[in-house]
Amino acid sequence: MTMEETSNRYQIPIKILQEYESWGLCNAVKKVIGAWQYDDSDLENLSMIMTLHDIGFTTYEVETYMRLLLEKENSEEERLDMLNQKRNKILDVMKDYDRSRNRKE
Repeated sequence: MTMEETSNRYQIPIKILQEYESWGLCNAVKKVIGAWQYDDSDLENLSMIMTLHDIGFTTYEVETYMRLLLEKENSEEERLDMLNQKRNKILDVMKDYDRSRNRKE
């Protein structure tokens, strides 16, 4: 499936597909007649990338997480630590919001 087909079918922004290709993590992607071709493993990786972006990971954090996932064996603890750090930041923002809201009441 080409970049455009993948973007249209799965609602993945072209920017995300370009990031994925630029990181060199799409080993199974093949260039056929000038167009990238994505397979099922790429779609799984792209799903993870979209999820990480959705929960607030920066592009740098997404790339770091994906490199750990795809290139480093036994990286579960490092990846879990990244997720916990993001969770804690979100919880801090929520607490600040609640404190601010309570002061207004």
